[in-house]
Amino acid sequence: MRAANWLPATSGKKTLGDIDKRESIINRWNTEFKHRLTSDYYQTFGLGFMEYFLTAEDIGAEPLPILSCGIACQFNTGQLAPLDQLDPYIQDAMDLIEFANGGLDTKWGKLRADLGHPAPFNLKMMGIGNENWGEEYVERWKLFVKVIKQKYPDFKLVSSVGPDPDGARFKYLNTTFRELNADILDEHYYRSPKWFLENVKRYDNYDRKGPKIFAGEYAAQSVAIASPDNKNNWQCALSEAAFMTGFERNADVVHMASYAPLFAHVEGWQWTPDLIWFDNLRSYATPNYYVQQLYSLNKGTDVVPVTLNGDAVTGQDGCYASAVLDDKTNELIIKFANTSAQPQVVDFVVNGTKGVEQDGKLIALQSDNLEDVNNLGAPTNVSPKEQKITTNDNHLNLTLKSYSFNVIRVRLK
Repeated sequence: MRAANWLPATSGKKTLGDIDKRESIINRWNTEFKHRLTSDYYQTFGLGFMEYFLTAEDIGAEPLPILSCGIACQFNTGQLAPLDQLDPYIQDAMDLIEFANGGLDTKWGKLRADLGHPAPFNLKMMGIGNENWGEEYVERWKLFVKVIKQKYPDFKLVSSVGPDPDGARFKYLNTTFRELNADILDEHYYRSPKWFLENVKRYDNYDRKGPKIFAGEYAAQSVAIASPDNKNNWQCALSEAAFMTGFERNADVVHMASYAPLFAHVEGWQWTPDLIWFDNLRSYATPNYYVQQLYSLNKGTDVVPVTLNGDAVTGQDGCYASAVLDDKTNELIIKFANTSAQPQVVDFVVNGTKGVEQDGKLIALQSDNLEDVNNLGAPTNVSPKEQKITTNDNHLNLTLKSYSFNVIRVRLK
């Protein structure tokens, strides 16, 4: 569960305590987009760090706060806190770790207890900077790492590799942080559906001994990056489903992923696409949300190969696939995205086992119209449909519809 913090040093501490006493500020995105009718985007901090940690605990998520590294957004002013004035920012990071994990004999651990949570939250990781780049970021990053790792050597730090998945800024940071043995690299990609399909094999050749990857922000853009005309249509969601087979196939490298952004009000938004839309009374999930849901509910515990003629299924005839075992339920879970306009007749042959049970299930997300969307009037227009399937010993003979994302679950004998 990620929380990006665009705040100056010490302001994160102002999110603790009585909600009605928290100081509101103008949001960093307040005047960013010309299509916004009014400049009225404020942060009340009704969801502060305490509420954030409690929410993560309630839903079974690992919290991942992202803190300022002393650089204002580089798409705007890019203002820098001088290196000799960085201590308050570093201290904020140290105090947040103590607030989350410290004992009752510590200043911030006691405050956590006083707020109603004596037990530690067991925070394991933190991001230093968000979509930052350049030498000025690296030199500030080094100061954070030195102090944090000295006291918390096993604490994991997430490092930005910039706002793009390629180009000079990405190349510099990716190379530099690998040389510095960074823990986790935060990659972002807002690109066209075509890009997502063409980059399914992105992580196949990443160094298995290097930093792990957090796909920290991604969403297919139906028109252009940050265009107000972008839609949460089925083409975008399907391309993301196909791309995520690459996440799963390379789970030893890609340790975390999060679609972004999460929420938007239908009459008060500044960015699209978004995962969940709402008005004052209702909400609906997008096709993109259902893709995320199907991956989340069908994770498995061990990656297994799914191949066609000895090769991973990464676009042959418009098809993309990955597979996992769930050792808790003794099931094989296959994910199969058919991005072509034709149905695919497939025969999955399950090897390395005594066979599969006769009955299984297929969960399909599908539409014949790539422009299809969900909305408040038709919230489940594109949504998962489940059906039973029958196996033949170790064969799964299926016809998978055009423009479909499919999750197949069968129990092993």
